[in-house]
Amino acid sequence: MGAASNSPDGKNALLRGLPSIEQLLRRPSLESRLANLPHARAVAALRLAVERVRARLLAGDLRPFEDADVEAALASLATPNLRRVINATGVVLHTNLGRAPLAAEAVERVVAVARGYSNLEYDLDEGERGSRYAPLIGLLRTLTGAEDAIVVNNCAGAVLLVLAALASGRECVVSRGELVEIGGGFRIPDVMRQSGAKLVEVGTTNRTRRADYANALSPDTSLIVKVHRSNFALVGFTEEAALAELTELGRSRDVPVFQDLGSGALVPLTGPGLTPEPTVGQAIRDGADVVAFSGDKLLGGPQAGVIVGRSDLLKRIKSHPLTRALRVDKMTVAALEATLELYRDGRADAVPTQSLLTQQPALLQARAERLAALLVARGVEGRVVSVDGQVGGGAMPLSRLPSFACSLTVEAPKVFLERLREAEVPVIGRIADDEVVLDVRCLSEEDLGQVAQAVAAARSGSQP
Repeated sequence: MGAASNSPDGKNALLRGLPSIEQLLRRPSLESRLANLPHARAVAALRLAVERVRARLLAGDLRPFEDADVEAALASLATPNLRRVINATGVVLHTNLGRAPLAAEAVERVVAVARGYSNLEYDLDEGERGSRYAPLIGLLRTLTGAEDAIVVNNCAGAVLLVLAALASGRECVVSRGELVEIGGGFRIPDVMRQSGAKLVEVGTTNRTRRADYANALSPDTSLIVKVHRSNFALVGFTEEAALAELTELGRSRDVPVFQDLGSGALVPLTGPGLTPEPTVGQAIRDGADVVAFSGDKLLGGPQAGVIVGRSDLLKRIKSHPLTRALRVDKMTVAALEATLELYRDGRADAVPTQSLLTQQPALLQARAERLAALLVARGVEGRVVSVDGQVGGGAMPLSRLPSFACSLTVEAPKVFLERLREAEVPVIGRIADDEVVLDVRCLSEEDLGQVAQAVAAARSGSQP
């Protein structure tokens, strides 16, 4: 491009020369491409193309407007913004990638109720209005041993609702070592204050005893709150009051105990690298009056916040106005019901989260070797290496899952990852020791071929 084009005058000339939408609609070279499209989509694509070129020019890239810019805009509009990706990070409950993949039974149930009408709030036996929570309450009572249950949109919402319903304007006693920050910068103390509850901190960051709680109880205390540190761990010189100790204290002083369990394990998880995690049922057996937990973490279902506990306290929670604001939709009810049924039927291994977390290293090594062979067949060398994966989603922070991956040596790892994300089904990997690492823990057999194809395309694109 000539010097004149690189000058400010050249940039201004290109900006002034950007075509109007009407001009583009009449451009002969685009006429056949746009003719079969809905007019609204064609106009939207042309506007997007012009906006992109304008931004490009302003950034100093002085390539003029071309028909290829329209083709790129049309491709963008035809691609959903929210779409499937392949998780090659080794993080099972990857919050940025949608956390828990649903079981096939849950997906089928969602499709069935989404396609038409459902008895979401209609009692088929009585022929009158029913409760959207009815399909879930019986299952949750059976699986946890609690007297009653309700489901809201996520666990933070569940905590907010419990505190607003049971403690607004009154005191909640909680350990300083449990005032955690959850994803997105949101902090438990802020959630508690938003509910209207008065936060009373006891103990120290690393040590809180039963006596600290006992000394803080007053006639204005409405709840003893225990928050499970599911997304971090305290090690070393530490001490904490067990839930059973707190429930005994609460009963002696007529103060309910609320356990924010967070991670939502319904059954014990055992497998290579996994650390012990308290289950919801154990919290109920230990005497917790109310327990809140997530549906899309270790439970392996849709995003939801589940509240179980004493029927008298759940009655107050259900009647609070926030319950309406935080309620779940029919797809969440359907997916969660199907997931809970798998646990009820002794088929927890059919929940993807359960199977992904408990895979044996030998199985993962064989899968990595198959991926490496597919890469070699496409002219790409990938070393099979042992790596550590993570549970993710703010669960089991000390767990290091032994896994295997294909490691690729490339000139520009960040650029290579960008190219993998540009695949028809984007592949999300990571960088370790200046190499691109593709962990196979979360890859299906179908995924292996797609990953190999994406890697080969990215490798070809990186060559001059």
